[in-house]
Amino acid sequence: MNLLLLSISLSAVPSFLAECVGDLGRPLRLGYITDAAEGMPLAGVELDGVKALGHEVVEIRVRDAGGEAFGALLDSLDAIYVAGGETFVLLEALRANGAGDVLVERVRAGLPYIGCSAGSVITGPSIAPVELLDDRALAPGLRSDDGLQLIDDVIIPHADGQIPPYPLELIERIVATYGDRYPLLLLRDDQALRVDANDSRVIPSL
Repeated sequence: MNLLLLSISLSAVPSFLAECVGDLGRPLRLGYITDAAEGMPLAGVELDGVKALGHEVVEIRVRDAGGEAFGALLDSLDAIYVAGGETFVLLEALRANGAGDVLVERVRAGLPYIGCSAGSVITGPSIAPVELLDDRALAPGLRSDDGLQLIDDVIIPHADGQIPPYPLELIERIVATYGDRYPLLLLRDDQALRVDANDSRVIPSL
């Protein structure tokens, strides 16, 4: 597997894509899963940042893209990017039609995965600890907090408390509430988790 799990900054993305995909002599075809960000004020900012990397960006709403068609779409991509936003909404969308299982299968088979914030959190064993950051009530159809189980840790993004909705006091409350139940990985906004076949390590993403 090849995963790059961001808190917010995209700075580590170009080197990740160069390492995992290389130079194909054309812009890469990058899938962009939008569900977590729908209706959020900064959704366009993140999408514009990804487009500015210079690749072909294919926007995907997974709630509408299950089954064989979704698998075929993933097979046409060079990498997948899962945008930030509401974590519970994102996992609900992935679980609603089996898209999450298809995504996990392709990522385990080698499709490079880039997650940002919510897109990073869902890769772990559970999303329960981020209920203090995001709104569980926005995903009434979600029946389980189990994540995609691609990594062993539960990523807590924005852990340096620099973004106003997520002050340091809130991050500390998450640790106090959930730290003895889940393996939490606190990820600052200038960091990313890089996962490959050999190990996982926190790297700069300034």
